[in-house]
Amino acid sequence: MAKKREKSVELSAQNITFDINQTSYKLIRFYPSRMNLDAMVYENGVKEGVKSIGFAMLPKHIKQIVKPM
Repeated sequence: MAKKREKSVELSAQNITFDINQTSYKLIRFYPSRMNLDAMVYENGVKEGVKSIGFAMLPKHIKQIVKPM
């Protein structure tokens, strides 16, 4: 039997970005079942790669944009 694909919400088209310290995050995808997001990480303007971050780690104004169902 095939594995079920996890549902995700694409956020890359919305161009949602935020900064924490010297690190910038651009949100790519949100997984409501796991309550975490994939984000492209930029440190000092240099692309570091994709990182999975928890919904609780987001600033409040970003949480209001994403709004899990």
